[in-house]
Amino acid sequence: MLSSELQHKIDFKTKPLGALGHLEHIAHKIGMVQKTTSPQLLNPHMVVFAADHGIAKAGVSAYPQEVTYQMVMNFLGGGAAINVFCRQNGISIKIVDAGVNFDFPEGLNLADKKVRKSSRNILEEPAMTSEEYHQALKNGKSVVADIAKKGCNIIGFGEMGIGNTSAASLMMSKLFDIHITNCIGRGTGLNDHQLDNKISILKEAIEKYPAEMTEDEIAQTFGGLEIAQMIGAIEEAYHHNMLIMVDGFIATVALATVWKKNPEVLNNCIFCHVSNENAHPQLLELMREQAVLNLNLRLGEGTGCALAYPIIQSAVNFLNEMSSFEDADVSNKN
Repeated sequence: MLSSELQHKIDFKTKPLGALGHLEHIAHKIGMVQKTTSPQLLNPHMVVFAADHGIAKAGVSAYPQEVTYQMVMNFLGGGAAINVFCRQNGISIKIVDAGVNFDFPEGLNLADKKVRKSSRNILEEPAMTSEEYHQALKNGKSVVADIAKKGCNIIGFGEMGIGNTSAASLMMSKLFDIHITNCIGRGTGLNDHQLDNKISILKEAIEKYPAEMTEDEIAQTFGGLEIAQMIGAIEEAYHHNMLIMVDGFIATVALATVWKKNPEVLNNCIFCHVSNENAHPQLLELMREQAVLNLNLRLGEGTGCALAYPIIQSAVNFLNEMSSFEDADVSNKN
């Protein structure tokens, strides 16, 4: 009943049928999540989870591991792209230390959810123990539970962690049974030689572990602490019936891990952009999802979410504020 009421409201706005395209689908989705024909976006939040990866020491990134903590300091100083776009669009931002290999000074506006300093090197052992993985899930949930108390009903998740496209590629390969070479991209901007090296390293890594694994075992073995906390955060956001803005490749892999366990989570998700990371379009296709933007981004941090937010707001605004044919005394199509 609600679905047809929403569709009727959308169809009878002063426009040709379907003329607002994907914006109409977004409006319908938001109405269904909030169970109303007059939805609202309240207190939007962006959470950026940061952690280091043991596999970074093998040379899978164009940048050294130190960049992770340096970028966290940049986030805290308000100077990163995600800060700029969140300020522009009135989105509150929270930075989370999920497992950065650094001792941050006291007094920073940083959520300390560090499970350990960096995940382990998956060429030698699983990225996390079972206890560490489940603690990371718990920590991610706690961040969102606190934000939910502030009346937030739309949230996005970003990440920072040198080496995390490698972790996400390995997870995608195992989650969807796709050969690892089809899941690897240039990440932070690898040249051809560096990319070949990354492919070789990740082939070696994936062959060390069993063919059959559960979703949680895959995330524990190949993921990172920031990815694990993002998985927990997504689960908690769904529990609170929030709209979930999904960022790029790494965030989508985290979401896919939740989706494999609970397909209903997609009802709450808006995929904000398709990134320039090689496997991301394929991943969206596997999940039968369409992204709002395609700007050739490959930055992470949640930047795609922050950029898409005004469009999501526009979907709500046209649904609530645009005149119907009857209201405006405009003749409808016969």
